[in-house]
Amino acid sequence: MDTAAKVDALMDGLRADLERLAAIPSVAFPGFPAEPVREAHDLLVGMLHDVGVERVERIDLPDTAPVIFGEIPPPSPDAPTVLLYSHYDVQPPGDEKLWLSPPFEPTPVEGGLRARGIADDKSNVIAHLGMLRAYEGRPPVGVKIVFEGQEEYGSPFDDYPPSDPERFACDAMVIADLGNLRPGTPTLTTGLRGASEVVVEVRTLQEPRHSGEFGGAAPDALLVLLNALSTLHDVHGDVAVAGLRREEWSGTTYTEDEFRALAGVRDGVPLIGSGSLGERLWSGPAITVIGLDAPSVEHAASAVVPYARAKLNLRFHPRQDAKEARGLLVDHLRALRPFGVPLTVTPGDTGPGYEASTGGPAYRAALTALREAWGEDASYVATGGSIPLVNGLARAAPDAEVLLFGAQDSMCNLHAPNERVLFSELRNTVVAMCAFVREYAAGFRPGAAS
Repeated sequence: MDTAAKVDALMDGLRADLERLAAIPSVAFPGFPAEPVREAHDLLVGMLHDVGVERVERIDLPDTAPVIFGEIPPPSPDAPTVLLYSHYDVQPPGDEKLWLSPPFEPTPVEGGLRARGIADDKSNVIAHLGMLRAYEGRPPVGVKIVFEGQEEYGSPFDDYPPSDPERFACDAMVIADLGNLRPGTPTLTTGLRGASEVVVEVRTLQEPRHSGEFGGAAPDALLVLLNALSTLHDVHGDVAVAGLRREEWSGTTYTEDEFRALAGVRDGVPLIGSGSLGERLWSGPAITVIGLDAPSVEHAASAVVPYARAKLNLRFHPRQDAKEARGLLVDHLRALRPFGVPLTVTPGDTGPGYEASTGGPAYRAALTALREAWGEDASYVATGGSIPLVNGLARAAPDAEVLLFGAQDSMCNLHAPNERVLFSELRNTVVAMCAFVREYAAGFRPGAAS
């Protein structure tokens, strides 16, 4: 099969199906209607049947949208099985006034389409279907398909796969919920930082007191909290909590100009931290204050503040234990006594990071496939974001190689207004998936260690 030519012939149909899917507002957050999520589910079930997937099932778990599970048996007893993952739910659109076109009306942009969820993750759903279409439903490997319906909000499905390991047993899995560092640069993601949340709270007075009469001796809860928060970073902006793992980053990373543009850093404002961007973003910790309860400036009174609270988000090294990392932050805060005042520190949710092993037959096949699709060797990155299901799938199939690549790119505005996908990235991802299953099938040896 001339893979590139076959995929090129399929692109008009894949684009049309992507537009149909992206037009469905499948937001699985509380407060949004469930009907569009079910509509997207039903559309994809139909597409899977149309491409020749005879076994398509629905996994229903409490408090989550339905998960689509499909299976194509291996063409021979010694052929490997590949699990394909992506999700069909999307982020809420946010402030629609910030969009250049309605978020659920797929709109042409230069080289692609704009819509909410069109990159994250509906482009990757379509890329999986494109590979199956290129092989007319008979790829050279066994295939298991997992299309999740509530990834963006969080789902009990994250922890389900280890309870049903036979269903998810495979030799390799392609987690397509991310993509390239930049358009045109084939990229394998090899690590995911873990994430934890911690709330720190200060109560000092029964109620506000006049700042002229009491300020200077009455303990100001907001000053206490700000003093505590200031200890989390050193003078350079690097995390100062002892024990949080940080290592040099040896893979590819952004240029500073790219990162400043992506982050929207204002002119004249320096980046924080030291070391390479990869080290700051992927192989080292980050602590962000994501919420603060304190009097607003607009409604401020001349009074000593009796109560203040902050919510912290911690990102940590892919190989650091999640509870250990959260515990280090909690212990750091609990040991503080700003102006002699104790803090109330409450640990929140925590999720582990993930670091993929490299060098096995699936990994080698992926390197060949990405080179074939994009015409250059793949770059290696990590991501500060988390995909909790990866760990669940890895526990269900502990010997499977995990590959993370897809049709998104870092400049696609995922989770932001005016999200877009480029047809070049979608096309090359389909080519890469086709080449991957071909190369993996050819080089696979049953029972061989990866």
